[in-house]
Amino acid sequence: MDYYNNDSLKAIEAVRQANWIAFAPVIFQASRALKNLGILDLIEKEKGKGLSLSDIATGTQLSEYGVRVLCEAGLAIGLLYRDDEKFFLTKTAYFFMHNDFTVANTDFVNDVCYNGMFRLEESVRTGKPEGLKTFGEWNTVYEGLSQLPENVRTSWFAFDHYYSDVAFDQCLKHVFEIQPKKILDIGGNTGKFACKCLQHNQEVHVAIADLPGQLEMAKQNAAEKNLLQRITFVETNLLDERNSLPKGYDAIWLSQFLDCFSENEIVSILNRCVKAMNEDTSVFILEPFWDRQRFETSAFCLIMTSLYFTAIANGNSRMYTSDVFYELIDKAGLSVEKSIDDTGVGHTLLQCRKKNGECIC
Repeated sequence: MDYYNNDSLKAIEAVRQANWIAFAPVIFQASRALKNLGILDLIEKEKGKGLSLSDIATGTQLSEYGVRVLCEAGLAIGLLYRDDEKFFLTKTAYFFMHNDFTVANTDFVNDVCYNGMFRLEESVRTGKPEGLKTFGEWNTVYEGLSQLPENVRTSWFAFDHYYSDVAFDQCLKHVFEIQPKKILDIGGNTGKFACKCLQHNQEVHVAIADLPGQLEMAKQNAAEKNLLQRITFVETNLLDERNSLPKGYDAIWLSQFLDCFSENEIVSILNRCVKAMNEDTSVFILEPFWDRQRFETSAFCLIMTSLYFTAIANGNSRMYTSDVFYELIDKAGLSVEKSIDDTGVGHTLLQCRKKNGECIC
């Protein structure tokens, strides 16, 4: 991947890009206003006929002044184009309105990240998620996840699930190739993958290891699906190195979990996985590595997500490159047996086994 290996812009293009950055917060809010106030939707309903400012003002019950400043902003942003004094949607506007990937990112940035990002510089200096104070006094967002305002929690889960859920069905066949009788889902969150495993195979038993707030949500979801009889809940905080993992599982599953930790913390968690493994246990790690993306847009979104971890989530984790992850896996005493790219929207599934039968701590 060579998306970021050169400086190819001409000077005039670089000036435009620099000023795009300068106005980026304004661009973001103007785009949301065009969507949320119904302007984009109203123009779309005209099916390519376009609308004048007065038509848009009448249709949205907004002032012509308000419509003008937003629509002219839409021209500069690239959401609208104008012909014969009428405004039309661009392809960019369509994807901004309807692309699930973009909608999840937009809501996440607005509801979860926007205000907290004002403390990004402070977070970089202190190594703590200073922007999290926007919502409450927790050490990490995960401790307060179940207590976040409803709209924030909704956007957080929509973002998290969009990236992971699409990959789950593809991953099931790889996990069940080893015919596991017991699966340990570490950081199982709301229990989506655990429930999929239980529905996929009527004999398997799954344990979810997570914080108490997340386990409560997982219990509710499992109860709604009548799956509680084959699921166990293990309350643990893996930031505390004294907390070991239960033994006796054929497969250990970690989906978008390890990127929530620093490099040293990842090694510590994987060390504890190794100590909990028997000789036939497989560890499955599902992660979106930004250096393994087919498209530059995906790499861009993942790199920007790292700043959420810095300012909001925990202050010390990020979206990793695969080479760094391989080094951490090796350091923890595991070896990668399989690596499957292009899983879901851009994940890599790693299947690991214990290296030389022991943990290198």
